[in-house]
Amino acid sequence: MDNRLDFFADEPIIAAVKSEEQLTRALASDCNVIFFLFGNICNIAGLVQRVSDAGKHALVHVDLINGLAAKEIAADFIRSFTCADGIISTKPQLLRHAREIGLITVLRVFVLDSMALDNIDKLRSACNPDLIELVPGIVPKVIKLVTSLYRPTPIIAGGLIRDKEDTMSALSAGALCISTTCEAAWREMGVS
Repeated sequence: MDNRLDFFADEPIIAAVKSEEQLTRALASDCNVIFFLFGNICNIAGLVQRVSDAGKHALVHVDLINGLAAKEIAADFIRSFTCADGIISTKPQLLRHAREIGLITVLRVFVLDSMALDNIDKLRSACNPDLIELVPGIVPKVIKLVTSLYRPTPIIAGGLIRDKEDTMSALSAGALCISTTCEAAWREMGVS
């Protein structure tokens, strides 16, 4: 695994946040990696700075940031105007450019059916992401399959993970870590 990703290996739980209030609670938790699922071009730099000031790592889901388009310039904006470690996106061309400019990249893939599962290889080949986030992350059989097919790209299980059982199931299936907005799941794994 790329040494830029070492901090993921020590973090089984990623706090995914959807509001400033939830960000405040994530900053008070033991979670050291935070995924931003909200924000806009006016406030994202300040929000990410709060994470950096707390000594934690931030990745921004650029598809969900109001005012950013699904174009390469969005990655340039995050790189130039925030201290984010990386970005999350469903857009391969955006991730490819983000990787070229030194950001950590997470390809978010919604696995809804076998066609979506088959499409992962095409998406991965188009952008060579650092990590793949599978959504929903509660299907151990799919996590195991994707992990075996796309090794050495680490897998993050995200979406619908609500408790310790979901977390342990995803990790046992081969996920490097999980991302969740469920604050109870942050605490259940010993992450306050």
